[in-house]
Amino acid sequence: MNQYTAPVKTAFEVQRATIKQSQQAFKQGVEFQQRMSRAFVDSLDTQESAQRRGVELSQTAMHSYLDAIESAVPGTAATVGELRNTIDDQFDFLLENHAEAFENVETESAEALDAYDDVMEDYLAALDEQVEMLVDAHEEIESQSVEAVDEMASQVEDVQEQVREVQQEVREVQEQASKAVEA
Repeated sequence: MNQYTAPVKTAFEVQRATIKQSQQAFKQGVEFQQRMSRAFVDSLDTQESAQRRGVELSQTAMHSYLDAIESAVPGTAATVGELRNTIDDQFDFLLENHAEAFENVETESAEALDAYDDVMEDYLAALDEQVEMLVDAHEEIESQSVEAVDEMASQVEDVQEQVREVQQEVREVQEQASKAVEA
């Protein structure tokens, strides 16, 4: 690397490093999104369990309330029993729908995430290919630029040599003219 091409090569190397770092940052961003999406899908079981416990706790509270009515108001055992059966049927229906809803959400989310992963895998592969083509083209442009700078540097050196030669000739002519004037 000569004094003229060193800055050119350095500039191209910095540009390529920036391209590759941007590509890596994009990949890391996609991987982060994928991890977050997987964490969401994985947390659905915990959410379902917590909500189910909340529903079951409400059912237990209703039973306690009905027990209190049954013991406080004589002759209501049959009515409270029917009411308890109705409430239990509704809570069973709610819990069944709750489980089915969470199962559907989990299944749909997992399928959507798998589809997203497939699309992103293809996208990242295409991105890798395009970046590789860009870097190859960039290296070719660097090669051409360095060659052009080398050629220009050579021409500048030739011009500088010619200027030195002309300056030397001018000095010689001046010396001869000076000697001729003195003589």
